[in-house]
Amino acid sequence: MSEYILEMTGINKEFPGVKALQDVQFNLKPGEVHALMGENGAGKSTLMKCLIGIYHRNSGTIIYDGQEIDYGTTSEALNNGLSMIHQELSPVPERTVTENVWLGRQPMKNKLMVDHRKMREDTVKLFEQLNVVINPDEKMKYLTVSQMQMVEIAKAVSYNSKIVIMDEPTSSLTESEVSHLFDIIRMLKEQNVGVIYISHKMEEIFQICDRVTVMRDGQYVSTDNVSDITMDQLITKMVGRELTDLFPKTECEIGEVVLEVKDLKAGRMVKNVSFDLRRGEILGFAGLVGAGRTETMEAIFGLRKIESGSIKYKGQEIHIKCPDDAIKLGIDYLTEDRRAKGIVGIRNIRDNTVLSCLSRYGTPLNQARMRADTQEYIDKLSTKTPSQEEEIKNLSGGNQQKVLLGRVLLTGPDVLIVDEPTRGIDVGAKSEIHALLSQLAGEGKAVIMISSEMPEIMGMSDRLVVMHEGDVTGIIDRSEFSQELIMKFATGVTE
Repeated sequence: MSEYILEMTGINKEFPGVKALQDVQFNLKPGEVHALMGENGAGKSTLMKCLIGIYHRNSGTIIYDGQEIDYGTTSEALNNGLSMIHQELSPVPERTVTENVWLGRQPMKNKLMVDHRKMREDTVKLFEQLNVVINPDEKMKYLTVSQMQMVEIAKAVSYNSKIVIMDEPTSSLTESEVSHLFDIIRMLKEQNVGVIYISHKMEEIFQICDRVTVMRDGQYVSTDNVSDITMDQLITKMVGRELTDLFPKTECEIGEVVLEVKDLKAGRMVKNVSFDLRRGEILGFAGLVGAGRTETMEAIFGLRKIESGSIKYKGQEIHIKCPDDAIKLGIDYLTEDRRAKGIVGIRNIRDNTVLSCLSRYGTPLNQARMRADTQEYIDKLSTKTPSQEEEIKNLSGGNQQKVLLGRVLLTGPDVLIVDEPTRGIDVGAKSEIHALLSQLAGEGKAVIMISSEMPEIMGMSDRLVVMHEGDVTGIIDRSEFSQELIMKFATGVTE
């Protein structure tokens, strides 16, 4: 009898114009946390989608619990003990937490009526078991992204699966929530559940995983015990080269003030925000979930109504009523939520790249110029895609992010706001984006960067604005950066 609950061998998957998987292998033991790592586009999510029936593999063998399988639908996989937490959340926003957890499998009083009382009771029991503190009657649209992520985690556990696949489960979670998730994973291990853990966060792999399999360019590279490999060795296997500097921050000449925000108030999440931004500077924004960082930037960019306060741009007071006003002035914004607020999934890469600049292409649209501009940013950002014609929804999350960054850069902004620019992006692509941001600052652009990753925000910022519950609690120069000081300000300690 095999020691593995899952064995995947010789897996091949082709899409038009691209070999996504080439002779890939992967195995999982019961009660094991097995990391699956690689750069964006390496084939990790594609491999898992072949496992759970979203994609049909072209060739290869999958043995699950002693039986060869070839699931045609995700419901078939779920019914047989395979559940997956997807990187991109897809809640039903107008329905309650309870309804989202049991969507498609609601308990019935009879063949016609849903047993709402039992469904709610089951949700309460599930949340108590997992120590999840979320109102089961709240509509999903009122939850934070991190709360939605915890609901998805609870939903996956509720299937009582033999294997749980977690694709970037901590991308939206705070440090305390990550610790909570790890407690849930340890509970699953005790129940002999196998966990496949996909993440780009190195420290998590060494903290929670037993083994790690690396993929590169759709091919299997290696499988190692986590205890037998170093972080540098793992990075080299992932990218096929050594990364000497994850945060390639260069010293740039800091110029005059470009943007000055004073006493900004916008709804309950932005209470009293003041800061200035200088040419050639990367100004970091740090804080815990709910600090108001994203809401502040959305107000500046015209996505939220400003109730009071002032914004000066290049010395002149401005009144931005919509994003188009901001873009025309030379201010652009890369959203943190690429799925809901960024990509147009059913359109191709070219359409998504030029979306903010259509007026420059005339009437009718100059297709040749659109193709040239799109290709420039595909090349500049090393976006992995078969062609410009590919629908953006078919790209990996990291490559979608590169397309959106190309869209923002194409507008030629003097002020670039990037909100969690490397969330869900592999270590090699992170380094590329960091280098690009440093290059833009060196060219005299002014950059605002929001990040929840402490090494990133400290590594890339010239100054750091720290927020807590809608207020700026501290502004720190690079020479004074420390995790302790940042966390003091982030938790509201201002002395």
